[in-house]
Amino acid sequence: MMLCTWVSHPEVIVDPAVRIQDWGLSPAGRDRAARVAALFPHPLRIVSSSERKALDTAEIIAGQWRTEFEVDEDLGEMDRSATGYLDPSEFEPTVDAFFAEPQRSVRGWERAIDAQSRVERAVRRIAAQTPERGIAFIAHGGVGALLLASLRRERISRALDQPAMGSSFTFDPQDWTALSSWEHVR
Repeated sequence: MMLCTWVSHPEVIVDPAVRIQDWGLSPAGRDRAARVAALFPHPLRIVSSSERKALDTAEIIAGQWRTEFEVDEDLGEMDRSATGYLDPSEFEPTVDAFFAEPQRSVRGWERAIDAQSRVERAVRRIAAQTPERGIAFIAHGGVGALLLASLRRERISRALDQPAMGSSFTFDPQDWTALSSWEHVR
């Protein structure tokens, strides 16, 4: 069985003046990312989203494992550039609607079904390239929840969202099966 791990980036520095894709990890997020490498079997391949927060996480993990990592843009978080930064009082209801209405673009965001399809295709493609190796995917909680729904063959739902930033789950991409639920990296 090929064991893969989906890791969502930990806490970030939220700066409304900076593009969301360019937000980096906070000091607490960097500390949490440093603990990730010790919690998982050493995969032979690490693939990260191209967003700064995921790259920061992958860089820390790869540094501890003394290995390189790759970047794949298709692992990116749902495209929410139509709104950019939203205050939490607007962001949370928008995310709720994103998950509740996966066939609809909420406030111009990428539709959940499209983000799910994009991430699923990327994971399948990457896993097929190295079926004999475990892979750590370093990305985001929102699209991780969409991937988890696909792996469980369940409807898209916010109930499958990560418990907190810096969470992970394991899966078998060959059987397309989730092997765990989200676990928060402490």
